[in-house]
Amino acid sequence: MFDFLEGYDLLGAFWTTVQLTLLAAVGSLVWGTLLAAMRVGPVPLMRGFGTAYVNIVRNIPLTVIILFTSLGLHNTLEVSLGSDKIDTVNFRLAVLGLIVYTSAFVCEALRSGINTVPVGQAEAARAIGLSFSQVLRLVVLPQAFRSSVGPLANVLIALTKNTTVAAAIGVAEAATLMKTMVENEAQLILISAVFAFGFVCLTLPTGLILGWVGKKVAVKR
Repeated sequence: MFDFLEGYDLLGAFWTTVQLTLLAAVGSLVWGTLLAAMRVGPVPLMRGFGTAYVNIVRNIPLTVIILFTSLGLHNTLEVSLGSDKIDTVNFRLAVLGLIVYTSAFVCEALRSGINTVPVGQAEAARAIGLSFSQVLRLVVLPQAFRSSVGPLANVLIALTKNTTVAAAIGVAEAATLMKTMVENEAQLILISAVFAFGFVCLTLPTGLILGWVGKKVAVKR
């Protein structure tokens, strides 16, 4: 029944999807946290940059961003990201595009968590002489992260599914292999079912685990 899978590196394709997800998730968390700090910061220029970035990037289709990294950065500006191998370059460009896009949603998830922290705590921290960065790092962000586990889990699940857009620039992940198999095999329904099941296996445990973590670390008010 599943003989059509022979000759295709299904596990390798999904492993590439996992790598894209993990690398983009780490990069998005770092950049998204910085954007959230800018958006709530006291410097008008940085606050304006953070707001503009989020509002602009969230309204640009991910496909456009991914294609720009390939056609704009690599083909036009000759940005190679430290590699001469086209497959490696495309992979790194896809990670960069996913970070640029996903970090805007991470920023908003964290900002919603920051808004749950009582203002009095930040004021008390400033009153004892802590700087804005110290208040953010020691008082606000730890609680914001705990409050944002649920929204961040949703962002991670969306990121996992968004990795399929990397197929637009030739990254050999799950969607690319699915396209090849559909073109070569007369098993459209079974192929679709196999890849749908694969993505469910990636996203469902993530949602369940992070949902459980969110309940455990939730800040009691």
